[in-house]
Amino acid sequence: MQTSFFETFAEILTTPQKIVITTHTNPDGDALGSSLALYHFVKQFEQEVHILIPNKYPDFLAWLPGAEQMIIFESNVKLAKQVLKAADYIFCLDYNAINRGGVMQDHIKKSNAKKVLIDHHRDPEATNFYAMLSDTDVSSTAELIFDVIDHFDYEKYGNQDITECIFVGIMTDTGSFSYSIYGSRTFEICARLVQNGLDLRKVHQNVYDTFSENRLRLLGFSISDRMYIYDDLSTAIILLSKADLQKFNYQIGDTEGIVNFPLSMKKIKLAILITERDDQIRLSFRSKGDFSVHELARNHFEGGGHKNAAGGSLYCSVNDVIEKVLIVLETYKNDLTKA
Repeated sequence: MQTSFFETFAEILTTPQKIVITTHTNPDGDALGSSLALYHFVKQFEQEVHILIPNKYPDFLAWLPGAEQMIIFESNVKLAKQVLKAADYIFCLDYNAINRGGVMQDHIKKSNAKKVLIDHHRDPEATNFYAMLSDTDVSSTAELIFDVIDHFDYEKYGNQDITECIFVGIMTDTGSFSYSIYGSRTFEICARLVQNGLDLRKVHQNVYDTFSENRLRLLGFSISDRMYIYDDLSTAIILLSKADLQKFNYQIGDTEGIVNFPLSMKKIKLAILITERDDQIRLSFRSKGDFSVHELARNHFEGGGHKNAAGGSLYCSVNDVIEKVLIVLETYKNDLTKA
């Protein structure tokens, strides 16, 4: 852990501050879980705290304690700008470059507030931050938030709301503990959360057992009608056009987890979910073993993430996207097909 970070954080907590907690575009379970956990922790020190997110989040995360306090930039621009302008500190959680703040990025950059990074993604833009807690050898940003609170005494400050938020962050960012785990520490933290009164059944049901009929039918359609197998590349690609999404009345979060299903096939080493959006093509990558989708996404698709889970973008016609992806994958053929 970085001693200077904790010294800075302690100073922030002991004097009155206006703090804004931010996270990345299309916030997921780790983004929201870590942000809300930090919010509940800092509030105990009587600080003025706001959570600001770029756009709407999935409905299956709406139950998280404190979610109703989050300011959505796209739907409340005036208030969001006011909060950023008044901030003394802006915390950037679960993203390592300010441009991943999407519609908020210019306002964050222009703010005179001191920026503090807490994140677990590779290659952070260190020059943009006053203080940093960056560690790529953890499962999630939520795990880092646990360590921050534990530094000050988790048993004292880690209430039920914080415990639930941290577990959601860890659980969702590891695909229910199937990837992005780099040692026993992740499980030790989860054991501490259980000891602190975590209701595992409640959390699991709220996240995974709240599918709408349309979301479940979209999952079935994705696998039966839109999954393409490339045996020579040990790869499966699922392509969903805007028309496909509209057919199932797509809501934010409905494609969550779809990319993981092709990896259940023994012969598949790389799974890619491609979704057509209004202004771009979004790609979600998952892999098995030593194949790094972080490197793939960073080098070819303006993205990145983790070794076995990453995301990226393309700006082209949906009709051309698979051809473009396959051209790139051909250069990785040996890595994808080796035993």
